[in-house]
Amino acid sequence: MVVWHQLAQDGHYLGSAWVRRAVLHAQPLGRLSEPVGPSLEAQLQAREVLEALASLPPWQAEALLSVDNPESLVAYAKRRGMSPGTAASRLRIAREVLALKIRRWRR
Repeated sequence: MVVWHQLAQDGHYLGSAWVRRAVLHAQPLGRLSEPVGPSLEAQLQAREVLEALASLPPWQAEALLSVDNPESLVAYAKRRGMSPGTAASRLRIAREVLALKIRRWRR
C-alpha cells in the first residue's frame, strides 16, 4: 500500500492524459526507407530447400528434421528404437540426397 501511494503521488501516471495513438496505413511496409527481412534471392533459395525437403521419403525428412531438435542423435535413435549408428547413417544419407536434389534444381 505504501508503494501505491508513492507512485500515485510522485508519478501521477494514473491521472495523465497521455494516450498512445495508432495510425493505420494500407501499405505499412511502403513507409520504410529500406527493405526489411531476407532478400528475394534468400527467399527463393529457402523455397527450393523446402521443396526438396518435401520431396524426400518420410524417413529421410524425419532424420534431417531431427537435427533441429535440442535432443542428441543418440536420444533420437533410442526414441525410434534404432542404434545410434543407424541414425547417423540415415542422417548422412538424407543429407547427401538433399544436397543432390538442391544441386539438380539450381542447374
